[in-house]
Amino acid sequence: MGYGTIWIGEAIGREAMAASALILSATSRVMVATGIANIYARDPTAMINGARTLNEPWNNRFVLGIGVSHVPLVSARGHAYDRPVTTMRTYLDAMEKAPWRLKVGTEPPPVVLAALGPKMMELARDRSAGAHPYFVPVEHTREARSILGGDRLLAPEAAVVFTTERSKAREAGNRYMQTYLVLDNYRRNLQRLGWSDQELEPPGSDRIFDAVVAWGSIDDIAAKLKRHLDAGADHVAVQVLTTMPERAPLDDLRRLAPLVI
Repeated sequence: MGYGTIWIGEAIGREAMAASALILSATSRVMVATGIANIYARDPTAMINGARTLNEPWNNRFVLGIGVSHVPLVSARGHAYDRPVTTMRTYLDAMEKAPWRLKVGTEPPPVVLAALGPKMMELARDRSAGAHPYFVPVEHTREARSILGGDRLLAPEAAVVFTTERSKAREAGNRYMQTYLVLDNYRRNLQRLGWSDQELEPPGSDRIFDAVVAWGSIDDIAAKLKRHLDAGADHVAVQVLTTMPERAPLDDLRRLAPLVI
């Protein structure tokens, strides 16, 4: 279809490293990135050496996106969620010290951070290749670029629903909204950007829905995604939402590709 990167999450179901290996082994050109691999799911040596293992045989096509995840998901794994920025900084320190015999001619895999607030964004700027924000409006992309500067990757996620009717857009998108508006990290980030508690009450007002979900005609959707690029994003990770999330939305992605690539 022409898309440059396939992003793999792991909050529910898929293990990010194994899923990335499957896709890398079945492709020859496309980049594969974790969006994100949970730092509580593996220790720093396992994380970076897993990324190195994927990057080495597949021609530097792998990007390691990592994040602190969220309290409920971390607690479910039996871990205690700690201060996000401090925890991530310590984790990056340990990753940098992990031993590895790198094959001659192989570059280390780039690392990007799941950053929302200014402090995590500054850490992404100072210690990684860039940031992969999730569930963010365009104003966040603008702020993120101002913090990252011009030489760091900025790749926000953007949700899409292929419909011109608001009722159908909400039908497909409300599960997405309800999932993330109850998680403190996302909610606090939107509050910091000026959104009221009333608008953020799950499944969210129409205004916040329109800010984080692109819907309408195919041209409307493409224009809404382009706003992230105009605000400073290098790349937009498109997530198509449907009422049947168990089915890959390949037809929708084919329709969208010519307008966004």
